[in-house]
Amino acid sequence: MSDETLLRIGILIAGLFVVGAILFFGRPRKPGQSRRVSRGEEASGSRREPTLGEQLENEAAASELGEEDPTTQAELDLFERDLGGTPGSELGKRVSDEFDKIVTIYLAARAGEKLHGPDIVVAAEKAGLVYGHMGVYHRLIEQQPGRGPVFSVANIMKPGNFDMGAIQELETPAIAFFLTLPAPVSALDAWEAMLPTAERMAELLNGLLLDEQRNTLGRQRIGQLRDELRAYDREREAPPLSKPSRW
Repeated sequence: MSDETLLRIGILIAGLFVVGAILFFGRPRKPGQSRRVSRGEEASGSRREPTLGEQLENEAAASELGEEDPTTQAELDLFERDLGGTPGSELGKRVSDEFDKIVTIYLAARAGEKLHGPDIVVAAEKAGLVYGHMGVYHRLIEQQPGRGPVFSVANIMKPGNFDMGAIQELETPAIAFFLTLPAPVSALDAWEAMLPTAERMAELLNGLLLDEQRNTLGRQRIGQLRDELRAYDREREAPPLSKPSRW
């Protein structure tokens, strides 16, 4: 089997891993997870928990792409193109195609709402993100942009980018924050940069943060992710940063 074939297999596996959470969005929740309220409960005035699943289901139903899942395909397209590279801006391009872990969280609009392109642009700029490679946003190391992205932010809808030529019309149910490891800094440092950025943008966009299994991103899952990334750093014997970096 050729190196090119092995690389494409790796890309596909990574893409499937990253979109695993999205594949659950249209499926029923498992016992013990938050449930949908009945129409009677809604009529009685009970607060209805916002879910991204319904919005994605509506997007898929309204799509003119046939039976293809536009969300899944968007993620696969984005990651395959990001890893393979395409012409365009080099700002935020990874310095190596090799990776062994991807951590993803989602910023979703509330039920019945959408995230709008102009609002995303303003929020991204306020959060210190840079628009660049692949038409998505990146967090770069100050004064060292050539080291590649600490993490990136993409649109979950096909084709995955933010087209500035049509940004006024852009609407999406959610955006994805993805951290591809190894990163230019330790995994834990990268996470500690990504989480507050996502929280800040969620505040600015009045959205909800979800984990990779489309549950609300709570303290327990955040703690688990920190532990996972500490273990990742230990396994790679990643040296700590000599001093705090300015993001």
